[in-house]
Amino acid sequence: MVSLDVFHQDPFSTIQLTTAVQRNPYQPTGIGELNIFEPDPIRTTALAIEQRQGKLILIPFSDRGEEGTQRTTEKRQAFYFDVPRLLHDDTIYANEIQNIRAFGTETELMQLETEVARRLSGPTGLTASMEYTWEYQRLAAIQGLCLDADGTVKFNFFNEFQITQAAEIGFNLAAATANSLRPICNGIVRTMARKSQGAFLPSTRVFGLAGDAFYDEFVNHPDVIRTFVNWSDAQEIRGGSAGAAFKSFEFAGITWLNYRGSDDTSTIAIPTDKVKFFPVGAPGVFRVAYAPGEAFEWVNTPGKPIYIIPIFDRDRRSWWKMEAYSYPLHICTRPEVLLSGRAEA
Repeated sequence: MVSLDVFHQDPFSTIQLTTAVQRNPYQPTGIGELNIFEPDPIRTTALAIEQRQGKLILIPFSDRGEEGTQRTTEKRQAFYFDVPRLLHDDTIYANEIQNIRAFGTETELMQLETEVARRLSGPTGLTASMEYTWEYQRLAAIQGLCLDADGTVKFNFFNEFQITQAAEIGFNLAAATANSLRPICNGIVRTMARKSQGAFLPSTRVFGLAGDAFYDEFVNHPDVIRTFVNWSDAQEIRGGSAGAAFKSFEFAGITWLNYRGSDDTSTIAIPTDKVKFFPVGAPGVFRVAYAPGEAFEWVNTPGKPIYIIPIFDRDRRSWWKMEAYSYPLHICTRPEVLLSGRAEA
């Protein structure tokens, strides 16, 4: 029978558990794979965003010897956001590890390390749920929002930065009208580039994350089919990567991706008839701030993506707990570049 004293050994310490998570590289999916959120470890519990609105003017002619037009210096604005906390825990009870070492050559420590690792880093472990939540928050951020798990809006970045959100763009895909898509797509790219205020680079790409119904109608539109029909690998549009479910392809200067969210198609999802547009490779548009943990060893230090804290039942010695903490704020600093579309009936 395993003794709970084993949890006092070094492999189960706060530092070792947190470091062990850091040695396992995070394997994101969907939006995480795009790496658009620039990590920003901060030493405080709040994030400050400072902006200054630049402006170019036309300089009028003036006669020699006269005063010219005076340049007006831009005013700076600062916006502050409290970084939210995520906390998820798991408790190993004494009766759960009763007789855990039934036979074989594994030691108590090895057996327990395996069980702790499963609960910490396994497919449904603490860190897996944390990563699942991060993807949920990333999806919210590319729509200009910070959402709690129940859908409650913590921050609407359009409102926070005093920006009017653009109207949703209609795609009449059902009409299948030839030569109708490119003007809409060109308008999306132009709008995003003009509103980016210098963040739109020659290498910046526009992505459109599409729901299932929108994507299926879009890839079967005559404009899209005609684009691919003369390709040497035209079979791709009929069943390969281009146009296939949960895949991406390029059309009219936009990368179209059939976004695969959670299997329930609701917790983490693009509405089936919608598409969400955002820039990739636009410096400073998306950031994720990591605030420091609450334990003494982390106070005023640069924040880490995740902290693992072990807690031992010192009085009854009947359980041992792992608490996973994360203090992330996924933010869009220029929500004016975010656009949304829908398939019209």
